[in-house]
Amino acid sequence: MTGRLLIDPRPQPHTYGVFELDRGTLAFVDPRQFGKIEWSPARVTRLGPEPLSIPFDEFFARLKARHARIKPLLLNQSFLGGLGNIYADEALHRAGIHPKALASRISAPRARRLHQAIQQILADAIEHRGSSISDYVDAAGERGGFQQLHRVYGREGEPCLHCDSTVRRIVLGGRGTHYCPKCQR
Repeated sequence: MTGRLLIDPRPQPHTYGVFELDRGTLAFVDPRQFGKIEWSPARVTRLGPEPLSIPFDEFFARLKARHARIKPLLLNQSFLGGLGNIYADEALHRAGIHPKALASRISAPRARRLHQAIQQILADAIEHRGSSISDYVDAAGERGGFQQLHRVYGREGEPCLHCDSTVRRIVLGGRGTHYCPKCQR
């Protein structure tokens, strides 16, 4: 949750994995010891498609096949591999979809908005080197800047940047979930 993958870092405490690659060293640094390094072909085959490359038709078919709340489904790594809590909240807000909506009931136009929002949010987050919440840094050891662009995540009790309603936080699927009750129906 707060571990880091760093490229060519200086030696430091809490380094639990060092990988010598063709073009440098990749180190796994995890002061809180929440992370783990795991590799197995069987594990990889259980991951869902990459959110930046899944075609809309496949995304929509996967939604329609699941009778689950959309927010926990987006965090399910067998549904989509690699989408995290912050970016799921932000994509749902941008698409105007309530986090408790049932995936199988989301219409094609709304699903298309969600598909586009996921891809745009991730592209923007990559461009801004991620969201530096707590001690997060990117692979070069620099703080990200996408947290400056969050519309709902971490903004509980503040006005929605789109409509001025108050951003709410609930726990859904065991995860803090931020949303705007007016924008996301």
